Amino acid sequence: MVQGEQIKRRRGRKPVAIGGPDPVDVHVGRRLRERRLSLGWSQSELGRALDLTFQQIQKYERGSNRVSASMLYKAATAMAVPVYYFFDGFAEDGQGAPAPAPPLPVDGAIAQEIAALGPEVQEGFKNLVEALSRRR
Repeated sequence: MVQGEQIKRRRGRKPVAIGGPDPVDVHVGRRLRERRLSLGWSQSELGRALDLTFQQIQKYERGSNRVSASMLYKAATAMAVPVYYFFDGFAEDGQGAPAPAPPLPVDGAIAQEIAALGPEVQEGFKNLVEALSRRR
C-alpha cells in the first residue's frame, strides 16, 4: 500500500482505497458491458449464462467488484471472445486512465469465417487489417 493512502473499511470485506475502483477493474467492466451490448444481451441474460444475478453483473460492469480469473474465462467463453478482449485498449498514461478500446464486431460470425479460411488467406487478411489500422 502507498504510504499515506487512505483506506475505506467495509464490513466483512477487504479494505478499498478511497478514490474509487481500480482503473483496470473499470476497464474490464466497460469491456464486459460493451460485449454484452454488442450481443444484444441484457444483464439478466448474461447473469444466467454465468450463473450470477444481474446485480452482480452491474457491479462488474461498474468496476466496483473485481472479476475473478475464472469468471473472466467463463464470460469470454459465453460471449465468444478471447480472455484478452477484456484488457484490449488498456494503457496507463501515468494517471491510470484507460485508453479507448476498439469496438468488436457485432457477433462472432466474422471470426468464425476467418477461422474457416486457409492459413495463406488468414495471413493475407491479417496483413490487410494491420495495414488499414496503421492508416488511422
